[in-house]
Parts: sequence; structure tokens; C-alpha cells
Amino acid sequence: MSKPIYRRVIVKISGEALSGGPDANAGSLGIAPSTLERMAADLVAARALGVTVGVVVGGGNFVRGVTATKKGLPRVTGDVMGMLATAMNALALEAAIEAIGVPARTMSALAMPGVCETFERRRAARHLEDGLVLLLAGGIGNPFFTTDTTAVLRAAELGAEAVLKATDVDGVYSADPKLDPKAKRYDRITHDEAFVRELKVMDATAFALARENRMPIIVFSIREAGAITAVLRGEGRSTLVSA
Repeated sequence: MSKPIYRRVIVKISGEALSGGPDANAGSLGIAPSTLERMAADLVAARALGVTVGVVVGGGNFVRGVTATKKGLPRVTGDVMGMLATAMNALALEAAIEAIGVPARTMSALAMPGVCETFERRRAARHLEDGLVLLLAGGIGNPFFTTDTTAVLRAAELGAEAVLKATDVDGVYSADPKLDPKAKRYDRITHDEAFVRELKVMDATAFALARENRMPIIVFSIREAGAITAVLRGEGRSTLVSA
């Protein structure tokens, strides 16, 4: 299948994915240059298919609000630090995409006027219509919400047809495949089935929002080059979670 299944998507990329894993040379920056370049190239290739692409980036390669509390920080402080981390990752991706020669724009729900645009739905939609790759940082601008929730919320706001959740495994399993070799992998599952079976597709708030808006979620591995375009063409290994 050469034509893309979806014409507008939100891709959710974790901060940990940008670090490239334990064998990558992320150094003190927390971002592996080769991984950054590969993901930027994949996003540009998705755009070349005629797909408008928004990207929600996590910040876990720098700091996570939940784990920050274990270091003695208040949860709200940790979450705000995490939002700032997402902006750093988004700016890095923006630079990598523009280095290829494709326009990109970072918008943050947490106002940083000296750094990037503040998220506003109509302006964000215009950026997508103009063919920019849109990097969405700062979560939803409030603590206690994950970037999974941000991805589903932005997808609903911006008229996306699906959320592509990039992970380090090739789909949704009945258990953690790294811990349970007998874990069953699903090619397709409904929102309701995933909820009843308590499968860890997204956090509860994000998943409830996806169910309510009947938003498809495609879970796939980002570890290989061309992973995003493969999903858009209906190729490769992934799990479709839909109504």
C-alpha cells in the first residue's frame, strides 16, 4: 500500500526514545544525535507522503514529574520541570527537521515567548495546513497530566485522524514482553477490550479521552528507520486500538 491510511496524525514520541536507549551515545545532553536525525528524517518522510504531522514530545530523558518526587521535589515542581524538558526535546527535533530543509515550528502550552510560540489551536491548525511539521511541547500546560493525554487532546483539537504512539515495542501485549516471553501480541483491539483487559496502552486519562472521541491509537516501535511511514502505509508491525 503506497498511499497513506491517514492524512493528519499526531505522533507521540517519548523523551526516552530520543535518548536512543542504553547503547546509544546520548551523553550529557540526553539526546542521541543519530536517533534525533533518524526520527527527524522519518517525520519528514511522513510529510512527503502528503500527511500533515504534529508531534507531541515527552521529556523523560531529562526529568519526569513522578520520579522527581522521589528526589524530594514537590510533584507540581517536577511536572513543570518535565514540561520544560519537553520544550528542549521539541526544539532539538525542530532544528533537526529544518536541517533537512523542511519547515518546522515548536509551540508550547507553557508560555515561553522568548523561546517558541505559545500554543493556540487556530494558529496551530494553520501551521499544519501550511505544511509545517508541528512540534507540540509543554504538555497541556498544567501539572498532573502526561504527554499521552496531550497527544490525544491535540489530536482531537486539530482534527487528526489518529494518534501514532511510538514506543520501544512493536505493539500492545497482554503483558510486558520483556518480562514475559509468553505475552500475547495483538494486531488489533478495541478501546473497550483494552480497557477491560487493563492493557497499558496509555495512562487512564489519555485512554478515556481517546475512547470518548473514538480516536484510533496505533502503537508501534520507533527503534527502526522508516517506522512512522510504515505505519502510515499500513505496513510493519503495530497494534491498532480503535472503536
